[in-house]
Amino acid sequence: MTYKIYLGDRLYSSWSLRGWLMLEKFNIPHQVQMVGLYSGTMADDLAHLAPAKLVPVLETPTGEIIGESIAIAETLAERHEGLWPSDPHARATARWLVSEMACGFSSLRGCCPMQLKHVWQGFETTPDIQSGLARAETLFAHARKISGASNGPLFGDYSLADVFYTPLAARIVGYDLPVSKETYAYCETLLTDPAVKAWRAAALAAQDPGAYDMPLQHRPWPF
Repeated sequence: MTYKIYLGDRLYSSWSLRGWLMLEKFNIPHQVQMVGLYSGTMADDLAHLAPAKLVPVLETPTGEIIGESIAIAETLAERHEGLWPSDPHARATARWLVSEMACGFSSLRGCCPMQLKHVWQGFETTPDIQSGLARAETLFAHARKISGASNGPLFGDYSLADVFYTPLAARIVGYDLPVSKETYAYCETLLTDPAVKAWRAAALAAQDPGAYDMPLQHRPWPF
């Protein structure tokens, strides 16, 4: 039984990365269908999946169409084991973190679009960006307090919380944002994951739409 996941772009689409990791990291059989996020054909490419209109979109083996990443995550977690932490307190906390990532961090999203090409040098943060980073670090520390995990994935074993924060890790690294050494180590854990490295390799091999270029110098991606 194979799922079909509709994605937009590997180099820039943070939500596409999340949708794919939900399947790839938990060994759930799937096929990938790319749609024209930057070419302007996305609406037509997704028309047969209406009312879904944004990526990612999941088509289940039995034909259900699921839009929105949290709905996709919960649908998969109902059908497959291991996506959420097994401990009830940790599981509730992981759901909290995922929900806040899905609806929060607007300044980081708006000012630092995900890109996996290189590390921008000289990017100037704002108080709103710094506030978002501080909030992320508060949530990470809380998760580790609950789970007892001092490093690696937030709740010991890899979970949907790590899926949802991987694009944030890419933003922190890709814009050289100021964070603690503990947070940077967590970013490194997420971005050196073999699945993420394979995603980035595929992204670099595809045609680059040139989104989100900035008038800044850059250095190579570190991982």
